[in-house]
Amino acid sequence: MSITGKSAAVVNFSEAKGSVEIREISIPEIGEEDILLEVENVGVCGSDLHQWTSDHSWPVNYPVVLGHEFGGRIAVVGDRVTGWKVGDRVVSETAAVINPQNPMSKVGLYNLDPTRKGFGYGVNGAMTRFVRVPARCLHRVPDGLSFEEACLTEPCSVAYNAVAVNSHIKPGDRVIVIGPGTIGILCAAVAKICGGDVAILGLEKDRGRMEIAKSYGVTPIVNDASEWARKTDGLGADLIIDAAGISDTLKIAMDLVRPNGQITKVGWGPTPCNFSLDSLVQKNVRLQGSFSHNWPIWEKVIGLLSSGTLDVKPIIGGVWPITEWREAFEKMHSGEVVKSVLKPV
Repeated sequence: MSITGKSAAVVNFSEAKGSVEIREISIPEIGEEDILLEVENVGVCGSDLHQWTSDHSWPVNYPVVLGHEFGGRIAVVGDRVTGWKVGDRVVSETAAVINPQNPMSKVGLYNLDPTRKGFGYGVNGAMTRFVRVPARCLHRVPDGLSFEEACLTEPCSVAYNAVAVNSHIKPGDRVIVIGPGTIGILCAAVAKICGGDVAILGLEKDRGRMEIAKSYGVTPIVNDASEWARKTDGLGADLIIDAAGISDTLKIAMDLVRPNGQITKVGWGPTPCNFSLDSLVQKNVRLQGSFSHNWPIWEKVIGLLSSGTLDVKPIIGGVWPITEWREAFEKMHSGEVVKSVLKPV
């Protein structure tokens, strides 16, 4: 069985700033090990915004349909796919193309395969009605979990990897998250689940998003977190999670972290740092990068979402039809909402 026709898609068509528009695209054909997914909801990511404003730092295969945070129902199953059937409720990981022979893939860290290509920049993503997905990327969505929430499994997995996997956090540790965007707020939420005493640092313009962060039981701080970091013994916070999309915030992190503490950098920006890293050496600080996620992380996150332990409802600022993508992008870009969610038409 196959489905033919065309559907509206949010397409990033060139590197020039603002090169995003609605285009009619053909429903993709699938391979033997793929499924065709009918998308229910797709989240807007900061990386979608960076490609729209052309201040991203990764290669993009133009033209490409945006969107890598998505869930929906299986519409067609490839001939060699087992364990899945039409109608199953699923979410998809982002590693659309990997080399299974790469040493990273062989140990389950296919997210770190240098040849990996993801939805929304390497191959067509999910800001459309139908998307081709390798069956290996799928995870089952429990009936009690809405697609509006389930489509945020991906950013939750980014946060889980940064905090629960790549950081060392013990109950009572003082944790500061820099940047109150989606990833920052979710990192703060996961750090609370891990038992941390958590603050989130933002700018004056971030006050609306900081109020949402507060609902997760974290302390919102505007502009300067020095006093909070040093409150207990004067030495600084145990862990700094840098979730801002610029390089300069690493300097703030180095100032706020305690000797023998850790900085986990999950936000990235294309500009060079242009400052000394000597304090990393002097303070004996561990600097850890954190990128993407893999299969066991997704399973853990779906469990947390299903149980309500991790609640993404507070960060969802609205649901827009994909034909109104611009409003959804602009509200998120301005900080008016934390997370915009789109629905295919």
